[in-house]
Amino acid sequence: MKTDIQPLGYRPQTPTPLDLEVFSVANLRHRAKEQLRTTHRYEFHTVVCVTQGTCTQMVDFKSIACAPGSLLVVRAGQAHNYGPHEDWDGWNLLFRPEFALPVSTTTHDRKLALDFERLPEHMALGDTDLRMAMALFEQMREDTLMDAPQDDVHSLLRHQLHTLLTRLSILQGRLHPQAPLVSPAAQRFQRFQQLVEQRFAQWHQVVDYADQLGYTEKSLARAVAAAAGTTAKAFIAARINLEAKRLLVHTDLPIATLAEKLGFDEATNFSKFFKREVGCTPAEFRKRQKF
Repeated sequence: MKTDIQPLGYRPQTPTPLDLEVFSVANLRHRAKEQLRTTHRYEFHTVVCVTQGTCTQMVDFKSIACAPGSLLVVRAGQAHNYGPHEDWDGWNLLFRPEFALPVSTTTHDRKLALDFERLPEHMALGDTDLRMAMALFEQMREDTLMDAPQDDVHSLLRHQLHTLLTRLSILQGRLHPQAPLVSPAAQRFQRFQQLVEQRFAQWHQVVDYADQLGYTEKSLARAVAAAAGTTAKAFIAARINLEAKRLLVHTDLPIATLAEKLGFDEATNFSKFFKREVGCTPAEFRKRQKF
């Protein structure tokens, strides 16, 4: 019985361990072919850029059709599978969350963190943007092998990663203009989002988050509405349901065990919650995804 999504820790292959690694899909297929066929929950952020061929990858429970120019942003904690196709290639960029997005009080770092969080899971790059991304991946790959002090290499790679993420954010902003990110309300939302990620399985009520963060429920509601276009209650419910869907699809956990894992005292309460939010029971959802 599968009781959890297989975790995959960060284990760089470079001679000197770095907090960022870049390699081709062909290289990954050569060194760890079975990893491409297994669904993993990563402990690191991953960017996958398809440069040739087509494939269908899975992020959480969703299928994403990819072609040259497809760029996937898979965040730490998400479940990812490269799919069954082998006649494609591209680049993988792995990095620890704290490497690119350190806890910082600078406006630049806060904006970068929010920019990254708002990147979509799937972007379609045009020819010019794809060439830019490929050049950055190739340069970072070369620089990971540089014979230089590790701190210097880390600094160089961090700047290059920031360049890539900022370019992607600019491209996304052109396609889908959004409100400015660095504001008191945006910072409140970011703190709320981080806390939800840590506590969604224990805290289901908005008041718990407001109290912990030192906000009123009204100010928190305004911040979430401005940044995410939804209510704080709906945001929490969506995160619980996302985890429920992951576990339903990628594990064989009994519904009662899954409910307990997500902080529900009774399986019936979880089933009612899930059906209200998703439109079907957990058992029905699992059955549909298996076929």
